[in-house]
Formats: sequence, structure tokens, C-alpha cells
Amino acid sequence: MKEKLRAGIIGATGMVGQRFITLLSEHPYFEITALLASGRSAGKPYTEAVEGRWKMQTPIPEKVAKMPVLDADDVDTAKSLVDVVFCAVNMNKADILVLEEKYAKAEIPVISNNSANRWTPDVPMVVPEINPEHLEVIAAQKKRLGTKRGFIAVKPNCSIQSYAPALTPLRKFGIREVVATTYQAISGAGKTFREWPEMIDNVIPYIGGEEEKSEKEPLRLWGTVEDGKIVPATSPLITTQCIRVPVTDGHTAAVFVRFDEKPTKEQILTEWKNFRGLPQELALPSAPAQFITYFEEDNRPQAALDRGIYGGMGVTAGRLREDSLFDWKFVGLSHNTLRGAAGGAVLIAELLCRLGYLD
Repeated sequence: MKEKLRAGIIGATGMVGQRFITLLSEHPYFEITALLASGRSAGKPYTEAVEGRWKMQTPIPEKVAKMPVLDADDVDTAKSLVDVVFCAVNMNKADILVLEEKYAKAEIPVISNNSANRWTPDVPMVVPEINPEHLEVIAAQKKRLGTKRGFIAVKPNCSIQSYAPALTPLRKFGIREVVATTYQAISGAGKTFREWPEMIDNVIPYIGGEEEKSEKEPLRLWGTVEDGKIVPATSPLITTQCIRVPVTDGHTAAVFVRFDEKPTKEQILTEWKNFRGLPQELALPSAPAQFITYFEEDNRPQAALDRGIYGGMGVTAGRLREDSLFDWKFVGLSHNTLRGAAGGAVLIAELLCRLGYLD
């Protein structure tokens, strides 16, 4: 690229917004030019706005430390400062729908971490290695919004990225049924142990709304583009349980799979090893060189050891073995605030950039 695109972060004071800042502060495609949040933070220097609430392990980048926080509702001001925005706000869905569409109609592309638009028929929900062709619906969305450049694209729920990538290349064998239990880190709730001491030495067997997302969103990823909208796949049948565990980062999944045509272990491992997508072909900055990494050791993958593989953008798997009730079972792992959240959204933006959607 000849020059970087100006990027705004909506919800910049929250955990995912902070992660966006760390990922974009030295990015080759994007330059942070606006930090946006609620009216409570507006007008404050960023360091002051997040005082006592900075949750990243690295310090606040100097480039944004003194940058004034803008009111996210002031789209007119944002429009003069940015070419694209990354959205990670903590609001109810109805308000998010209004806010994201407001930015899109102002001709600002929105790359969203939020769930509000994941089921809007003409909004692509994308894992770039899995369904880049869904970006085609942007043309229909622009027509609906009456825009030339503005649109919304979203990433899926963080939990499904611990198992949906591993299932994707196996769909050629006819996946019939999937049972998945996810063991989800506390950062998925935007928390640290300091803020959530109740999670120390504890497991909570409920995460609101998570099981419905985990069962339905893979089907949308595997859907097709038809007449300007995404039509979700109708199979396989997926049932899940989602459990909060005392881990800082990294969502783990225990997965059981039944096939129409049961593959061999060697076939599964070959599919995982060879699974590449457009991000790898284009050598996008955030793309892992190996999308899925399989561990032969019985005690891997582990969140503490393996969540950071390829900068937290790789997906890992292990313990592939035959099951007495289903055909195969395995364990998957992904970094929930990198691959599953901000990093996944940045990768979408990189792909959109390379494909010309952000011109």
C-alpha cells in the first residue's frame, strides 16, 4: 500500500478496544486516528479515560496515550478523521444496530466485533480462511443502505473459533452431528481476575446466550450467497455447552463428531495440515502461516502454552481419537481476544483492503 488508511476504534476503552489498539498501533495497513467511546469518556486523554482499567500486558502505545477520546455518537466528526472503523462497544443490540448503520451510511466501512449484525442477511460474518466469498453480499448491502463505500462486516463469536475451523475441512466427509463443550476464558467476558475474584478456583456452567451462538453461527459460516443474502447451511446438527473456567485467555473445546463417511485419522490430519485460505495465499500481515496446528502430545493443546501460536491467530488441535459413541473426538483451542475477537476483525479488514473493498 502507498499510504495507510485512517482507522477509528469505537469502544476504545473496553478490553477488545484495547486489544485493537495494540494490534493497530504499528500496523502496515492502518493508522489509528480516532478513539471513540461513550460520552462519559469523551474529551479525556486516552490514558485518563482508561486509568486503572488498562487490561493489556503491554503499556499503552505512546501514539494514542494523549489522544483525546471522542464521543462515538458524533459520526460527523469521526467522518472527517477516519477511512474505516473497528467497532467493539458494550451496548444493547438495538443500539448497536443503529450505531453501526449510522457509520456505514456516513460512508465509513465498519468492521465489527459485536454480535448485533451477525444475522443481518446481507452483512457478511467472516472467518477469512473459511468463507471469504461471503464478502460478495456487500454489494447488496450497499444497495440497501444507499451507500457507495459504507458497509458493515462482522466476525463470528469467539467460542466457535476453537472448533469450527477444525471442522471446516472435514465437511467433505459429510459431518452429520457435532457435540462441543467449550471451556471459555474470563477475558471473553471482558474481565481479569482482579476484577472478577469470584472466578478464582471456580467454574461457572453458564454463559448467557453463548450456546445458541455456538450452535448456529457455524452454519452461517458454512452457508451460501444467494440473491444478495447469506443462506445458512442446514447441517450438521450441532449441540453445545459453554462453561466459564479460571483461565485468562484461550477458549478450549472438547468436540465429538459423527460423519456420513467416516474418514481415517490420517485423512483428518492431512486435511488439517493442508487447510489454507486466502489470508495465507495473500500473506496478510495477521495471517498465521499454518491455520491449524495439530499436537501429537496427549496433554496438548494447553491454553497457557499454545494460545499464542502465530501471534494468537493460529488454531490448535490435539487428542484426535476414535470414540465409542461418535466417530471421532478431539480438543481444539483458539485465543479468544486475538483470533476470536480483535485479531479476527483486523484480519477481515486486511482482506477487505487487499480485495479493494476499502478503496
